[in-house]
Amino acid sequence: MTIDEGVRNAVLAAVPSLRAFAISLSGNVDRADDLVQETLMRALANINSFQPGTNMPAWLFTILRNLFRSEYRKRRREVEDATGMYAESLKSQPEQMGRIEFEELREALAKLAPDQREAVILVGASGFSYEEAAAICGCAVGTIKSRVNRARARLAELMSIEGSDDFGPDRETRAVLSAEK
Repeated sequence: MTIDEGVRNAVLAAVPSLRAFAISLSGNVDRADDLVQETLMRALANINSFQPGTNMPAWLFTILRNLFRSEYRKRRREVEDATGMYAESLKSQPEQMGRIEFEELREALAKLAPDQREAVILVGASGFSYEEAAAICGCAVGTIKSRVNRARARLAELMSIEGSDDFGPDRETRAVLSAEK
């Protein structure tokens, strides 16, 4: 990539002012130098968008300001954790079991009779009342209650669920999540 000598000189002449502006924005000399470097890299990568005869420093200052603002917004959502103590204090349940259990539920639902599957999805997953589900299915409320009850019992059987302890993390995962360091 060949850069016109006049454009090159205009960019280099703006560097001290860019650096001063970056220091005033970031309050940190090292961070300011990084901002100026990134600004110059972006400016050179997009030099074709610069209109010759316009104000080069203004164009560069706009790039620097936009870069600073973008990084500021990004950093606001991040937590500084140089020592790793914050990360060590975080505990969350692994996601893979949830995915496996969801797939097992999907397979078990597919094994239900269509009327039971429809009833349990309307009441259990979609949040409809028994009365609303009965109106949707065009049957009596008692029929919906019976279908939901049979569907739940069959799902528990298919998924080997014997009690409330079978929901959520297993014993080992609960122990790890509750352990204090």
